[in-house]
Amino acid sequence: MQLTAFQLDAAISATRAILPLDLPADALMRRFFQEHPALGARDRTVIAETVFGILRHRFFLEHCAQHITPRALVLAYLAKFGNINLRQLSGMVNSSESKWLAEIKALRIDTLPLPIQAELPQWLVEKLQKSMSDQAILDLGLALQKSAPLDLRVNTILAKRSDILDCLNAEQIEAQTTLYSPCGIRLTGKPAINRHALFLSGKIEVQDEGSQLLGYLLAPKRGEMVVDFCAGAGGKSLLLGALMQSKGRIYAFDISEKRLQNLKPRFKRSGLSNLHAQRIAHEHDSKVKRLAEKIDRVLVDAPCSGMGTLRRNPDLKWRQTPESIDELKVKQASILAAAASLLKPGGRLVYATCSFLPEENQNIIHDFLQTHTQFALLDCSELLMQQHIMLNTGQFLQLSPTEHRTDGFFAAALTRIS
Repeated sequence: MQLTAFQLDAAISATRAILPLDLPADALMRRFFQEHPALGARDRTVIAETVFGILRHRFFLEHCAQHITPRALVLAYLAKFGNINLRQLSGMVNSSESKWLAEIKALRIDTLPLPIQAELPQWLVEKLQKSMSDQAILDLGLALQKSAPLDLRVNTILAKRSDILDCLNAEQIEAQTTLYSPCGIRLTGKPAINRHALFLSGKIEVQDEGSQLLGYLLAPKRGEMVVDFCAGAGGKSLLLGALMQSKGRIYAFDISEKRLQNLKPRFKRSGLSNLHAQRIAHEHDSKVKRLAEKIDRVLVDAPCSGMGTLRRNPDLKWRQTPESIDELKVKQASILAAAASLLKPGGRLVYATCSFLPEENQNIIHDFLQTHTQFALLDCSELLMQQHIMLNTGQFLQLSPTEHRTDGFFAAALTRIS
C-alpha cells in the first residue's frame, strides 16, 4: 500500500469518528465521506480499508497499544497488516513510535490467547466452546477476519447465467460460477457493480451465495402463495419470485418502512409482477393473522446477532453482547411461532439466521417443535438434492466461511403435518 501523510491523517480522523460504533460502521463511514467531499477515490479506498482492517484486528491492536488512541490503532494496523514498509512511515512517525511499530511487526500472533488470535470477544469464544473445539474456533475466527468475496445472483427471469458470465469476462471482469447456487456468480475483485448495465437492467443482484441457497431450500412452485416474513430490502423475495417464474403471489413483510422502500427500485428492475411488499407493525399484525393456514411456503430470515457476517460487518463484535443475544432469542421464538401459523398442512417453512450460535439456531427449532407438535423437521440436504444441489451438512443447513466460503448461515426446514 502506498500511503501519503494526508491519507494517514484522514484515516486517523475516520477512525476517531467511527470507533464509538454508536451506529453500524458502514453507515458511519458513509457519513464521514459525505462530510469530507474533497477526498479522492484513492483516498477513500485507503481510509475504508484501514478502518475496516482495524475493526477486523482490533483485539490484537488494542493488546499491542500502550495507549489506545486512533493514531496508535491506525499505525499499528498499517505496520502489521497494511503491507506498509516501516521506511514508508519515516517522516510521519517519531522515534518512539518507530521502535514500537518494529516490535509489533515482529510479534507472533500465534503466541497470544485464543480470543486475540481468533479476533472474537471472550464471551463469544466461551459460548462457542460449548459446541466447538478451540482449533475450530480459531479456524472460524481466521476465516472471518478475511474480506468477503462479491457474489452476484443472476435474475433468471431476464437472463441466463452463462450469458452473464460471457458478458463479464468479455469486459475483463474476472467471474466464475458459485460452488453450490445454480444462479450464483462470484467475482474475483470488487468492481463497482451497482453502476454496471447488467445491474441497472435488473439482470444481476448482489447476494451472498449462502443467502441464495435459502431460496432453493424453500423451493417455491409456480402459482403458490409464499411469505417472506422478515423481507428486509427484499433480496430473497426477488429470488423466490424468479424461482416461481413470476407466477403466484409473494408477500414481503417487514417492520421497517425504509427497508421496504429500498425494495421498490429493485422490484421495478426485476421484471417480476407477483411481489406484494407490506409493512407490518410486529409479528402479530392483523395483516399476518388474516393469512393463517393459507400459505404454501414461508421463509423466516430471522433477526439475529449477524455473527456469520463478520467478514462484511466486523463491528458487530462490539455491537452485540450476551444480553442482546438473550433478547434476540425471545424475538426469534416469537417470530417463528407467528410465521408458522400461516402454513397450510403440507406446506414448508424455512427458518434461517446468519449466525453460528446454537442458541439462535438449533435450540430455537428444538424448543419450537416441543410446543408445536403439528410440525416436523425436514432434512435440508435431501431438499437441496431435489434441487440438484449436492451439499450435505446434515439435517440442518450450516454454512461457514471456513468450509463453504460463504457467510455463516444456518437454516432448518419444517413442514406442517396436520
